[in-house]
Amino acid sequence: MYDKVLESTQFIKERISLSPKLAIVLGSGLGDIVDFLTEVETVDYADIPNFPKSTVEGHVGRIVVGRFKGMEVLILQGRFHFYEGYTMKEVTYPVFVMKLLGIEKLILTNACGGINESFHPGTIMLIKDFINLMPSNPLIGINDDRFGPRFPDMTEPYSLNLIELAKGVASKNSIPHGEGVYAGFPGPYYETVAEIRMMKGFGADAVGMSTVPETIAANYLGIQVLGLAVITNMATGIQKVKHSHERVLEIAKKASKDLSSLISGVIEEF
Repeated sequence: MYDKVLESTQFIKERISLSPKLAIVLGSGLGDIVDFLTEVETVDYADIPNFPKSTVEGHVGRIVVGRFKGMEVLILQGRFHFYEGYTMKEVTYPVFVMKLLGIEKLILTNACGGINESFHPGTIMLIKDFINLMPSNPLIGINDDRFGPRFPDMTEPYSLNLIELAKGVASKNSIPHGEGVYAGFPGPYYETVAEIRMMKGFGADAVGMSTVPETIAANYLGIQVLGLAVITNMATGIQKVKHSHERVLEIAKKASKDLSSLISGVIEEF
């Protein structure tokens, strides 16, 4: 795998002139921040050797590099999910590429369902911890010490310093926000009432179908993580209408302005 990641990395380096230390992964419908970049350079996933291809609506499928508030940033406009049929190694492959590109901080965003009833659609939840309900994880298999240790620590999967920084920015700019635990569910169906009741009992505040694998991989690789979950719907049994991906994208698009403001403020603090 190391050789494949190296080949992907070299391909990307030949096509970009900047050397970002910060990366952002954009979840479903959360693409507005790209519009604020300058000196933009793009690389389509389809052109990168060994790179997976995004298949979900709302995920464009390209790497965008540019300057945001004067800082060099790499953005993944579209991510990969276990439910698409990818292995966990493939789901997190871009994070391994980020490591070899020199990324030190990673902001993960997603659209998710709210379990904590103090939230409402449009709230941004700063992720403070995760529960992995997926049937696998990206570190299973033979370990390559060039990437990270066999048994990585998960005491602080989301950087406490970055969480505090983001809380300050959100409060200063009156952005609706909260903190909570994110449960990673395999999907691709929306969870049942009984499953949500179980997750609530476990201590989860929100549920989604991404983010946890990338968080595990990033911590393994020594990359600091800030997780921002946009509540686009309330979970099954709490929400009074049936779920649809179209509605998720609609709410995500509305919340994207607040998310862009929050990320902008965080980058200014950097």
